[in-house]
Amino acid sequence: MAPSARREQIAQLLSDSPEDVFLRYALALETAKDGETAEAISQLAALTAAEPDYVPAWFQQGQLLAQEGQTDEAAIVLRQGIEAARRTGDEHALAEMTGFLDTL
Repeated sequence: MAPSARREQIAQLLSDSPEDVFLRYALALETAKDGETAEAISQLAALTAAEPDYVPAWFQQGQLLAQEGQTDEAAIVLRQGIEAARRTGDEHALAEMTGFLDTL
C-alpha cells in the first residue's frame, strides 16, 4: 500500500527535524493507519529506545502488539510504559495502560 499523503507530509517534516519526538510518533501512527503494523511497531520501539519517557509511544506500541496477537510482547511493553508513566507522573496514561494490561 502506498503511504498516505499525511504520512508523506509527516515524513517530509521529519526529514527537516529528525529528532522531533512528536513527529516520529505521528509517523508511526500514520504508518499503522496505512496498514503497516509491523513497521509502525518497529518505529515505536525505536522511539521508546531513544526517548524512554515518551509515554504515548509505549501505549500505542503495546496496543499494536496486542492487536497483532503478540500478547506476551505487548505485556512487556506495557509494563515498561507503566514505569515510564510513573517516572513522569502521567497518572492518566498509567491508569489506561494498567487497565489495558489487565485485559490481556
